[in-house]
Amino acid sequence: MRPRALDEVCGQELVGPDGVLRGLIEQDRVPSMILWGGAGTGKTTIARVIANTTGSRFVEINSTSSGVAECKKLFAEAKAELGLTGRKTIIFCDEIHRFSKSQQDVFLGPVEAGHVTLIGATTENPSFKVQNALLSRCRTFTLQKLTDNDISTILHRALEAMRENCNPTSLVSSELITYLAAFADGDARTSLNLLELAMELSRRKGMTLDTLKQSLTKTLVYDRAGDQHYDTISAFHKSVRGSDPDAALYYLARMIQSGEDALYIARRMIVIASEDIGLADNSMLPLATAAYTAAEKVGLPEARINLAHCTVALCLAPKSTKAYRGLGNAMRALQEPGIAGLPVPINLRNAPTRLMKELGYGKEYKYNPDYVDGKVKQDYLPDKLMGRKFLEDRDLGTEIDPEVESVQAGQEGEECDLDPERGHVNGVG
Repeated sequence: MRPRALDEVCGQELVGPDGVLRGLIEQDRVPSMILWGGAGTGKTTIARVIANTTGSRFVEINSTSSGVAECKKLFAEAKAELGLTGRKTIIFCDEIHRFSKSQQDVFLGPVEAGHVTLIGATTENPSFKVQNALLSRCRTFTLQKLTDNDISTILHRALEAMRENCNPTSLVSSELITYLAAFADGDARTSLNLLELAMELSRRKGMTLDTLKQSLTKTLVYDRAGDQHYDTISAFHKSVRGSDPDAALYYLARMIQSGEDALYIARRMIVIASEDIGLADNSMLPLATAAYTAAEKVGLPEARINLAHCTVALCLAPKSTKAYRGLGNAMRALQEPGIAGLPVPINLRNAPTRLMKELGYGKEYKYNPDYVDGKVKQDYLPDKLMGRKFLEDRDLGTEIDPEVESVQAGQEGEECDLDPERGHVNGVG
């Protein structure tokens, strides 16, 4: 069922008729490369098709069983093959981000010398997971997530191939194929596994299409160690920041369904409570902390209710980044020459010893609680920073989104049309 030619590869423009990679393959100028894409997008398939198309020797290795010594042996064999027959060797490293630094470093020489063509496949961002020296010697190609139509094409092709060995029941229909394609979430491998499972279940006595659909268990929405882990929590945070409870609940549900750690979500909400809501509603920080404690004590699945409670409260709360921005202003000031090491004013210094007291530490300090309303005339910043303000008066920024303005203007215009007695809007007749 795996494609053997470039035209059979579904959903990847890279190897399509006008694809950049296809042109290099057809000219037999295949560079060492990193194929970056989600699970089931065709990374291994493309590597094997490249080897078939170019007539290259294909060797597949993995991080768990291929040590440095074995890699060096493969390089020696590849060099000998190239010298004797002129035949190139493609070494395919699946999940290259799992290779250690020493395993990745051993590729540098052979790749640089052209003794081997390295094709590494990864679901992780190669900028973070692949050594810079190796990454600079490879071209990075990003594979797109497969569409439902791509998955349907793959499943229909697989179904035709399976008919030779087994006779699927009428339940395995175009309707089921469409359902499985949407179910697989762009992962061809998952879709094929689901098709195989569906064919087995369809033969059970009394099985109906609805029962068959209910029997299929959905895979995780994302890998908790992968980019989707960070992308989803980022989307959750930004939805809360944007006061959109519907979006926030959607991303929360995705994380819970995928088996995300409830405490990880709760920790992020504690940060949100101070970073994005802050002084606008001080009750959100204890609420988020309580949600963390609840998740710790109760655990999932029940703790999902506590997480949802806190999520919606954070969304609906007013927002203020005044404290967060104030700290940022102070931190940036420390980067200025001579600011980070300014001496603390002598009246504010601690004086735990007699010597320190004799030196004047703490002398002339006015203890605020001794004065009416705690008000005293006293300086707290070092002399060089006197008068410097870090805490701004405003809760939020000053930028205006033109899209919001246009929407508001449209709404006001509609109101004017409905009620002409209201007169001018913002001074415009």
